[in-house]
Amino acid sequence: MQQPETGARFVPRYFEIEQALRGRIAKLDVDAPLPSDAMLCEEFGVSRMTARNAVQRLAQEGIVYRVPGRGTFVARPPAHRQASSLVSFTEEMLRQGRTPSSQVLERGLREPVEGERAGLRLPAGACVVVLRRVRLADEAPMAVETAVFPEAVASVILGSDLERRSLHAALVEAGIVPTEGRATITAEPASSEDARVLVLRRGEPLLVERRLILDAGGVPLELTESRYAGGRYALDVRFDVEAARRVKRRPGRRSAGG
Repeated sequence: MQQPETGARFVPRYFEIEQALRGRIAKLDVDAPLPSDAMLCEEFGVSRMTARNAVQRLAQEGIVYRVPGRGTFVARPPAHRQASSLVSFTEEMLRQGRTPSSQVLERGLREPVEGERAGLRLPAGACVVVLRRVRLADEAPMAVETAVFPEAVASVILGSDLERRSLHAALVEAGIVPTEGRATITAEPASSEDARVLVLRRGEPLLVERRLILDAGGVPLELTESRYAGGRYALDVRFDVEAARRVKRRPGRRSAGG
């Protein structure tokens, strides 16, 4: 699988607007107003639906909030990541006012194991790029992360400074946009290697997230296992109550006296 030439790479317009707004929001105070949908349409030359989609993605992550009839405003940074959103570790720590960094433990090409071959839909004989890092916040180790990619993105993975900058930002600059995915979260005890890297005792609880990320074309881009120190990290989850949804689906009922 080869990536198209730079001139042919496609980045969705809503993503361009979303990234531009993220940069502005980082310099604004909480409750500061943001441009209206109409203003974004004029600035970026897009439809109202595209502008609204970009802002809505930020609202779903809790970065902005919308007040009907008044506009869109900068929200107070969330303390933890929303489990339903795809946010890079670098971006997540910056929102919390912390300084992110990484220590690269392994980076290079190798043959995939069976689970990687199937997850990334690789043909026989294909190689993968592996990137293993310790993720730090304010110099404190938060997680050990192992990410595997198709060989087609090797130039980005092997040629970027991934100790001080976001991997996803480097991919987007190359026209490769991480867009959606799915994840499984489990609790596991720290192994001897986890304990050494994360400065824990062996057996301490870890929050382990395994995820598959797709690009803008729906093609598998990244398989990642992140092993977080349980006492230093948390995921927030928004959910609907099933019983309430069932009530909403029921047809209208007549009152007892009807």
